[in-house]
Amino acid sequence: MNFFPWLTIIVVLPIFAGFSIFFLPHRGNKVIRWYTISICLLELLLTTYVFCYHFQLDDPLIQLEQDFKWINFFDFHWRLGIDGISIGPILLTGFITTLATLAARPVTRDSRLFHFLMLAMYSGQIGPFSSRDLLLFFIMWELELIPVYLLLSMWGGKKRLYSATKFILYTAGGSIFLLMGVLGMGLYASNEPTLNFETLANQSYPVALEIIFYFGFLIAYAVKSPIIPLHTWLPDTHGEAHYSTCMLLAGILLKMGAYGLVRINMELLPHAHSLFSPWLIIVGTGQIIYAALTSPGQRNLKKRIAYSSVSHMGFTIIGIASVTDMGLNGAILQIISHGFIGAALFFLAGTSYDRIRLVYLDEMGGIAIPMPKIFTMFSSFSMASLALPGMSGFVAELVIFFGIITSPKYLLMPKILITFVMAIGMILTPIYSLSMSRQMFYGYKQFNAKNSYFFDSGPRELFVSICIFLPVIGIGIYPDFVLSLSVDKVEAILSNYFSR
Repeated sequence: MNFFPWLTIIVVLPIFAGFSIFFLPHRGNKVIRWYTISICLLELLLTTYVFCYHFQLDDPLIQLEQDFKWINFFDFHWRLGIDGISIGPILLTGFITTLATLAARPVTRDSRLFHFLMLAMYSGQIGPFSSRDLLLFFIMWELELIPVYLLLSMWGGKKRLYSATKFILYTAGGSIFLLMGVLGMGLYASNEPTLNFETLANQSYPVALEIIFYFGFLIAYAVKSPIIPLHTWLPDTHGEAHYSTCMLLAGILLKMGAYGLVRINMELLPHAHSLFSPWLIIVGTGQIIYAALTSPGQRNLKKRIAYSSVSHMGFTIIGIASVTDMGLNGAILQIISHGFIGAALFFLAGTSYDRIRLVYLDEMGGIAIPMPKIFTMFSSFSMASLALPGMSGFVAELVIFFGIITSPKYLLMPKILITFVMAIGMILTPIYSLSMSRQMFYGYKQFNAKNSYFFDSGPRELFVSICIFLPVIGIGIYPDFVLSLSVDKVEAILSNYFSR
């Protein structure tokens, strides 16, 4: 057993290093930017080292556990630990945050505060993936709300205050239900609060009470994921946020909702999950179709990409609700895959805006010739988004397909119907993806316009895009690299699920 507090260092290093930004000498934004990138790289390398040398892949139990009593008054512990389900999202967080910090180079106003908030978000996003205490999970869940609100309201577009207010109202409203669920489960049938995940996993509840807990948690995750009809904050937020913030939102923040659905609802409340899973299947299939039909109607480029994210998260919900090894592994693979693809699309949309200063697709057109590198990269990630074979999106959606088809929980006709509707969603995805590329890059509007010379992608944009593209291709060719992380833990969750 390793007693060194690796996880504590990984969680607290970014935010504590962020406080040091305010004491750096006033020598321009370059020092602050490189300091932040260095901290992100150090954190990513430290995380990779710990997982390579101190994590056993074939052990489904919680590893690298740390348990320190924090507040004696009500037995609150700083309790951390990771397993095969949390290791992927933590590495994804480090990777995307490092690239998002590099992508934030154009930000020069209030640079110290901006980079501090980026590092605070880093800690706030790693926290929920490594928490083993319900109240600590809630605190970490809340920690990233204020940084996102400030990043959106201070460095967003024209409607940034409206979008920031809508974001905080939705997410804080969902957090109320999360807190009620945490307190309800922690205080049930005990004079002392019981917040330890391991203890709660063996706790049984009356069915009606378990359904109430499940529904409360589900509302909080439905806002964050998002799940329709609680998704309307997402297009507005993405439409106004700076693209480095969009990378963190699409790449990591949305995945916290799906992770919570597995970690708490599925693992701790199995009877309620069994009752809710058919409804989640219906909501997931409806979400795929609804978002795919809504996306082509969006004029704003980033809002169109945001609706594609809503559609792709529908596959994750279906995988979680399939209650099969294959479906749940596919959902976790989709979390990782879409984290890369969504972040890349928002990054390229933002860099395009930096050059042409346009956000509405009907005003674009003809920029493929003056900007061939951006055209190539955007087209490549659009192909990944529409699940082109050989890329990560295809493998993730295919595994989820097999998961729902092989699920013993559902009858044959419902499975055929669900698969048919999912297939329609996969057909609609190329329609809005290719339509988006056509409106941006083809035609003659910008090519024939006055002052139509635009700078193509520079080394920074190429570096960020290639760094994201390599894992997309790598997972598409060899998905076992990611699936091997979670497969043992998924089996443990489902064996416990069926035994109870």
